[in-house]
Amino acid sequence: MESAAPVKAAVIYYSATGTVHSLALAAVEGAEKAGAQVRLRQVPETAPEAAIEARPDWARHRGATADVPEAVVGDLDWADVVLFGTPTRFGHVSAQLKAFIDTTGPLVFAGGLADKVYSAFTAADTAHGGPGSTLLTLGNVFYHWGGIIVPPGCTDPAPHGSANPFGPAPGPGQGPPGDVDLEAARYQAWRAVTTAAALNSGRGQPV
Repeated sequence: MESAAPVKAAVIYYSATGTVHSLALAAVEGAEKAGAQVRLRQVPETAPEAAIEARPDWARHRGATADVPEAVVGDLDWADVVLFGTPTRFGHVSAQLKAFIDTTGPLVFAGGLADKVYSAFTAADTAHGGPGSTLLTLGNVFYHWGGIIVPPGCTDPAPHGSANPFGPAPGPGQGPPGDVDLEAARYQAWRAVTTAAALNSGRGQPV
């Protein structure tokens, strides 16, 4: 009997200064630990060059991650599991991630994004920046796609779990996420991949 093909996971994110990038790297680790074949992709930058250059930390991070491939809709088509990462922007996703999502229409209407496993993580600079609202906003997208949403919820075994039951959402403040946040991102990706593997095993082949 042939062994099942590995689950294919895409970690697709936007990060201006590095916090969400760090969570995305942790998610890659968690997905790989669960046995997935993983693609790490960042969505294209849409901010004006002047705005980026005015923020040394933004310009520095862009240069440091220039080797991370840009996301294309084909990455979504390829994946069994998609984990989206975004900063919180007034309780919503970043404009950059929203612009990428807006390009998915043809694949959505062809049914190409249905029956996949989706999860999401975010970060906020302020205590009341709206990370929960951001993750629920992405949940609305997944509903429309016909996706299977897998949050970590209260299953996260890390001390105190994640800062948000829907997915890692560190904040407030600048700087890299802490150990609990990174472990939450690893666990979230592991849970999403193992859920997809169970679903694929149960149905024999993708729906």
